[in-house]
Parts: sequence; structure tokens; C-alpha cells
Amino acid sequence: MVSFIWSVADLLRGDYRQSEYGKVILPFVVLRRLDCVLEPTKQAVLDAHEKFKDKPVHHEFVLRASGHSFYNTSPLTFERIAADPSQTANNLTHFINAFSYNAHEVLEKYEFEGQIRKLDNSGLLYQVVGKFADLDLSPDRISNVQMGYIFEELLRKFSEMSNETAGEHFTPREVIKLMANLLLAPDEDVLRTPGIIRQILDPACGTGGMLTEMHDHITALNPDAKAVVFGQELNPESWAISRSDLMIKGQDPEHIKFGNSFSHDRHQSRKFDYMLANPPFGVEWKKVKDDVEAEYELGSSGRFGAGLPRINDGSLLFLQHMISKMKPVQLDEEGEKRGGSRIAIVFNGSPLFTGAAGSGESEIRRWILENDWLEAIVALPDQLFYNTGISTYFWVLTNRKDRAHEGKVKLIDAREHWTKMRKSLGEKRKEISAEQITELTRLYADALGVVEDPELPLHGKVKVFGNEDFGYQRITVERPLKLRFEVTEETLVELAAALDKGKTTAKYEQKTELVEAMRSLVGSEPSFKKTEFADRIQQALAEGGIAKPPTPVMKAVWGAVSVRDPEGEVQKKKGQPEPDADLRDFENIPLDEDLDAYMEREVLPHVPDAWVDYSKTKIGYEIPFTRHFYVYTPPRPLEEIDAELKELEGEIQRLLGEVTK
Repeated sequence: MVSFIWSVADLLRGDYRQSEYGKVILPFVVLRRLDCVLEPTKQAVLDAHEKFKDKPVHHEFVLRASGHSFYNTSPLTFERIAADPSQTANNLTHFINAFSYNAHEVLEKYEFEGQIRKLDNSGLLYQVVGKFADLDLSPDRISNVQMGYIFEELLRKFSEMSNETAGEHFTPREVIKLMANLLLAPDEDVLRTPGIIRQILDPACGTGGMLTEMHDHITALNPDAKAVVFGQELNPESWAISRSDLMIKGQDPEHIKFGNSFSHDRHQSRKFDYMLANPPFGVEWKKVKDDVEAEYELGSSGRFGAGLPRINDGSLLFLQHMISKMKPVQLDEEGEKRGGSRIAIVFNGSPLFTGAAGSGESEIRRWILENDWLEAIVALPDQLFYNTGISTYFWVLTNRKDRAHEGKVKLIDAREHWTKMRKSLGEKRKEISAEQITELTRLYADALGVVEDPELPLHGKVKVFGNEDFGYQRITVERPLKLRFEVTEETLVELAAALDKGKTTAKYEQKTELVEAMRSLVGSEPSFKKTEFADRIQQALAEGGIAKPPTPVMKAVWGAVSVRDPEGEVQKKKGQPEPDADLRDFENIPLDEDLDAYMEREVLPHVPDAWVDYSKTKIGYEIPFTRHFYVYTPPRPLEEIDAELKELEGEIQRLLGEVTK
């Protein structure tokens, strides 16, 4: 089917650049799909339109006749438009304008009328319409899931041709399925409740694949359940596809909003039961910087009060946005949590550890962990996504952990759970099989039991930590500034340069005379006492006829004559040792570690004069996933390496011998 649709590109070659093919083909696919979906009720819609066209109830009755959340009141179809070459442009424009507002708005995002004019002027419109008229996209032949695959494969092709990022548009289906499993697995019993209603949000929904999977997963568990999906998308083409998908499925297309989730939250007043997202990796938020920072200033009243990440990666902003939409939790009579929300999001490795203590990223992690929202992190295989081969991770969060998981975070290593694809798609060379999804879902649910039983096969793939295990104290270890004092020819050059450079000292009228007066100290023994050397300087200046210089000048003098020396005098300020910035060091100490005990054990045996500046201590949080699953592999014995080298040498000699024969 994709190959057939793609053959339309052969018609466009020459009149369109390759990067522009999508602007024609994608809206035609959407339009033809809508046409096929409406075909069974076409006559009923025309009858209702004729009967009620001048009445206030027109929209409601035509919508009811359509059987969908949209309609088209034109008697035209693709087949009829294709049958009249002389009126193709006029008929196609009339057909588009006859759609209900919600469907027409979708096509507007493609700027479709402009493409119709361009195709007509190029003599291509009739041929393109004829191609799509031969394409059967009726729901009986192409299911909604299959239609999603078609859209996504076309998007991938267009993205590659225009050097765009395909991964900004969609996520592999097996990845979505695994995410949905992990998100819904703890709630399966509740989701089987008759008549249950659940609201789902994807704030970066792309073509809506995640929302579709979540909806289908819930209704498969319970056909009587109602899964209401909501989304927001910045890319107009992806938004149009997602919105048309909801129209075709009979859901409210108004739930898919257009715009940037950071600067224009289109679901501002809503809370959701489930949220999931695969936001673009490493995308900067510079364009919405003012809006984001304004909301950050609101503190806990805004969405981004926990902290701001680096300007070139907005991943953790998406997570804060989703957390702000969690439903509140209530306790029932038995003390069990009711309500609340569950969140799953795909990240690369950066949000796990980027940012030192006190940085925006660290403060966001601290906020999440200290509120006990992080349930688990799952490491996925690399080469799993279409646009990147890097390793990725699921973060799963909830504000209603059960008692067994309170204060704990599960880390699950699923990096080896993959199968090789028969044919790669972009950077995607691996996929997770259905059996592996089932195994990982079971492992996720039984993680605590797996950790406790070392005999289980996947014991090494799961680790459970307390929230505080990811926290640390970043301490500042100071050492005293030790100096000796001397004057050399290099000292005088440095002093002259410093006096010329300073704003105040440059105006000092006796600069030259001062340097010459100091020259009398060249060759004298270095001093390890500041007071003693001060007397030498005072005497040299007096002999040179230099009156007491102003403070900035003397500061430049001391800066030139002071030399760091481990055997030098400890400098003091207000009776306390002055720290040496060059010897300053930082240590990350676990939260539960006693700082004094750590210093006694790890630092003071090596540098007895060190101390901690407690005023500079910061609390940080990071999740070093790879470190926790690192397995040491000892190097091969030297004898084995030596034997292999000798074997290779022998092989080289043999080959050289054959060449010289």
C-alpha cells in the first residue's frame, strides 16, 4: 500500500523538489481516507443536508446521519472528481469546502488549496486525483492500526528525504506497546470495572500512535471501558493526521490540540489518569524561553517551579508539564490510595545524570525523588528508534505507589531484550518481540520478588534502590593558601603589566619609580613570613623615595611577589586560614554518609590540613544507571595474549614468504 502511494511521487518529479513530496501526498492520503470512511453513509448525509440545510438543527442531524464526528455534504467523490478532467480543480475545491469544520481545519494545516493550484498549473492535478481514486482506503480493507502504519512509513520517507528527524513524528509500535503494558499493568483489575472511564494525555502526540495503543489496550481489557484520549502537537502535519485519526474512530477530534505544550498549554484545566510521551531528544526551548521562565518564577503555582534544564534540552520540561496534570490522591477507609495518575515517558540518557548539584536538572530529579513519584526506569536496547541509534530509557512515575513500593525505585536492564530486524528502517535495526514484551512486563510486575531471589534467571537485570540512594552531598574541600615572598626580574615584569592593566593603578603616577625601587630586592633570599617581607618592601620604597602607595597599587605588588609554596606560610583572614582556590576540590558523598567520618577516612590521611566549607554544601540527585549494572570483566591472561601475538607473527611471516616467492 505504501509503495502504491509512493508511486505518486513519480508524477511529481521535476515540478516538485523531493523535500516537497509530503506536502502533496500526505493531505491526499488523509482526504482519500476520509472519503472512504464516509462512503457508506454518503446518501444518508445528502438526504439530511437537503432536508435540514436551512434549519438550526442542520449540523446535529447531518452528523447523526454520517455516523461519525465529521461529514461532507458534497455529492462528489474521488471517483466522480477523477471522471471530469476539465473541472478537477474546481470540483476538488468544492469537495474540500463541503467538509464539516473539524475536518476542513485538518486540511487547512496542510495549506492544501495552495497545493491544488500548483498541481493544476503544472497539469498534474488530474493525474494525482486519478491515482488516489484507484486507492481503496476503506476501513473494511485498511484498519485504523494499519492506517497508522501507512502514515508513519510515509512520514519516515519524507523526513529522510528532507533531512528532518523522523523520530519527532512517531515511535515504533512495539515500543509503545511495552510502554502501555508497564503503565497499565498495575491497574488491570481496576480497568475491568464495568463502565470505567479513563482519560489519557500525550503532550507531544505526533500522529497519535501512543494514544491509539493506550485506547486499544484498555478496551481490549474491558470492552465496556471508555478510554478518552487527549493530545497536543506542534507539527501541523502530524497534528492533522492525529486529529483525522480520532475523527475516523468516532472520538472527539477537538481533544487533539495544536501548539507548543510549553508556551500554550491547551489542556490547562484538565487532569489525567494516564500520561505518556516520547518527546524529541535534545530539542532546545529557546523559542519559548520567556514563557517557560515566567512560569518558573511562579514556583509551585506554575508547571516548571522545580527547576529549568539546559536551554538545549527540554526533556525534563515535558516531564514537569505532565506531573502538573496528575490527579490528586485520596485515601480510602483502609488507608489505600485512590485516584492519582501514572506517567511513562521516553528519554535518552541525559536526564539521568546531566547537571551538577544545584543545577536545574539535579533539582528536578530531587523534586521527583523526594516526592516519591519515580516508580521505575527501564533501559531499552539501542538502535530501537528510527532517527537515532542511541540508548533510551522509560521513566515510569506515579503519585499512588502501593505500600510495597513506597520509597523505592526499580531499575530494570532490558538492553539485551531485542531481536534483529530483517530490514532496517533508518537507524532502527532492532525490535522487541511480542514474547520479549511479555517477559519484560512480567519482570516489571515481579521486580521486588526477582531481586529477593538470586536463583531466578533474570535476577541480575533488576535492582531496587531507596529514593535517597540517588542523592548526594556535594562538599567543598578547602586547603590553606601557603605562600613565600620573593622578587625576581620576572616578578618586576609581571608587576609592571599589572599596574598598567588596572583601571586605578594605571593612573598611578609613580609606577616606573615603584618598579625600580622594588628592583633592589632582586636576588635577596625568599621570605616565608609576610610581615617580615612587608618590612623589606617598605624599606625599598622608602629608599626609592616612594610615598605610601594607594591600596590597589599595594594589592598589585603583593600579587606579584606572592608565590604558592607547600612549605610556605599559611595565610589567614580574620584569624582563619585563607583557602587556596587552586587546591579547592569537590567530593560527592552519599546522603546517609557522615561528612566528618568521610573526611577522617578518605581525605585527612592524605591532606591533614584540609577542611570542609559547610556553607557551600549542596544536595544533588543523579541516577547512574549504567554504573549499577556494570559487570567487571577481567583482562585475558598475559600468557594467552602473548601466544596469540606469536601466532599472528607466524602468520605474517608465512604471508610475506608467499609474496616474495
